[in-house]
Amino acid sequence: MELRDAIDQITTIRTQLAATERLRGLRAVPVALSGAMAIAAAVAQGCLIQHPLAEPARYLLLWTGTALLAGAFAAVEVVSRTRRSDSALGTANLRLAALQFAPSLLAGAVVTIFVATRLPGAVALLPGLWQLLFGLGNLAAQQVLPAPARAVGLCYLGSGGVCLWLGERALDPWAMGLPFAVGQFALAAILWWHHERSAPAEVRP
Repeated sequence: MELRDAIDQITTIRTQLAATERLRGLRAVPVALSGAMAIAAAVAQGCLIQHPLAEPARYLLLWTGTALLAGAFAAVEVVSRTRRSDSALGTANLRLAALQFAPSLLAGAVVTIFVATRLPGAVALLPGLWQLLFGLGNLAAQQVLPAPARAVGLCYLGSGGVCLWLGERALDPWAMGLPFAVGQFALAAILWWHHERSAPAEVRP
């Protein structure tokens, strides 16, 4: 029993340490870049896709492509930094963040595929649903993000609700571009303030 109690105590201590150490591999630059990419996508939509309801495939390609590219860049950055880190908790937090955010991403993919293949006329629902799911993912990952990031998740929930209320007007380029730009720039500022502001410069070989 003493050995089991010791193991339980070690597990509890490790869990508490993981809860206090944030996902430091996620830096401000890739998050801010995703906000800039949202602005670029909104500008591109305004120039290239005048009537999204008439060309839902192009609309979906633009925004899902932007999301995949931004997500891939951030994922590569986080994994690269985590592998260079000496902290075992950093790896554990990376795995935890992925598990916490994955359900929202999976739900978003399922909804997007369903609308694209079965209900293209309902494409106006996607901006609101995407923002709601992204906000839920952000809130689910709060254990490994700085506490103020919770406000960003709540803002995504609010903007998603507004987009659903707007109906077809949610297909305006800035109904997607503005919330994601503001949200990601705000999250980048929070990450910089909490993780990078006072951090020593990295020594590169």
